[in-house]
Amino acid sequence: MPSTYTLIKGETLASSAASYSFTAIPSTFTDLVVRTSTRGTSGGWNSVILTLNNNNSSLYSVTWLQGDGSSATSNRQSSQTTMQLDRNTIPSQDTNLFNNTEYYIPNYLSTVAKPVSNFGVGDRNTTEAYIAAMAGLANITSAITSIKIENNTSNFVSGSSFYLYGISKS
Repeated sequence: MPSTYTLIKGETLASSAASYSFTAIPSTFTDLVVRTSTRGTSGGWNSVILTLNNNNSSLYSVTWLQGDGSSATSNRQSSQTTMQLDRNTIPSQDTNLFNNTEYYIPNYLSTVAKPVSNFGVGDRNTTEAYIAAMAGLANITSAITSIKIENNTSNFVSGSSFYLYGISKS
């Protein structure tokens, strides 16, 4: 069980942006945690996708479960060029509402494929809310040195925030 969280980098966007990247991730921890609070700039639910080490090869797979209070769905994708791991709400329907998500990457320095877990929640005022749990696998065998988070159909709005923590097991 991890006992020490250390903030590596945290930032809140001052203006909208299509993506946010953590680069030059130090190799001094055992696990990584990314926490985001995001909202998209265009209509519909926008997907949030992750790319590790700028590697866009077909090395990613993801399985997710999602519920919205009245139904539940699941899906699985494999051989993807990125990991689709969450959704964003949109400002035209969701003024001042942000999705909150945590991504966990254990053993990010290992020389085997990297698992990624994700847990997120979002709502659309009084019309819709959801919760999602997702598991991904990146078939990348080098240490994780960068993480890119992007919105697949629009930008992240100003005020979206991104935090990267290193976890030590000592």
